[in-house]
Amino acid sequence: MQTLTLTRATNLFSQHQDDRYLGLSNHHLCFLSVHPPSPPPLLASKRHRLKLAYVAKAADSTQPSSATTSAEKTLVPDDEFTLAKVSFGVIGLGLGVSLLSYGFGAYFSILPGSEWSALMLTYGFPLAVIGMALKYAELKPVPCLTYSDAQSLRETCATPILKQVRNDVIRFRYGDEQHLDEALKRIFQYGLGGGIPRRSAPVLQMIREEVTEDGKYCLVLVFEAKALKLSDFEKRQEKFTSFFGPGITAEVGKGESENLYEVRLISYTSPNVLSS
Repeated sequence: MQTLTLTRATNLFSQHQDDRYLGLSNHHLCFLSVHPPSPPPLLASKRHRLKLAYVAKAADSTQPSSATTSAEKTLVPDDEFTLAKVSFGVIGLGLGVSLLSYGFGAYFSILPGSEWSALMLTYGFPLAVIGMALKYAELKPVPCLTYSDAQSLRETCATPILKQVRNDVIRFRYGDEQHLDEALKRIFQYGLGGGIPRRSAPVLQMIREEVTEDGKYCLVLVFEAKALKLSDFEKRQEKFTSFFGPGITAEVGKGESENLYEVRLISYTSPNVLSS
């Protein structure tokens, strides 16, 4: 009886040891074969729907920008060739230096045409001097941005003074310190009581042709004035109107940069009045 009981206890102990061993082995095998659990079908489909919704939203966010771009006004390229856009200083200097160079080369028999060397030197020297003088006194034209709708209204709605102002500032000028020098001198009263010093005078940087919201032609003068404030332009708004008038009204505003100021010369003439 004791022998049977001892044998049964031994078998139970062995079985318990085998179970512990098998349990440890199975646990060890399970640890080696661990893989990240795959998401349930519901979560996967939800994630897919969220991704599609995000992409659709991103696509929708780009639509207003494209619509805004298409609605923007188109700029007219200034590719028209006129003599006003040619620098006579460059032409005179280049032609004079060429005649002088060839004349000296022909005079010393380095180049052919020695019989013409005296004539080349005679005309080359004054042409080179005139070219250098024109180049020194040259005032370059300012950029002009023209929108297509403003170009169609220029001939019919712009006043003669506005057309003259535009033509004067987009061509080379000689002997002037800056564009619209006489106009700015009268408006800002350089060196006079209530005026400004000449060294603080605004400088024209560019002009822009556009159409107002009510369909009127507008010529925008963009000035750079580091020593002036917006109030200095605002209190001279009536002077801008009277100088560049009649037939226009002037509006003053701040430019895109810190030291830029805009003077908008708006014509009274409307295309609707002309058509009626």
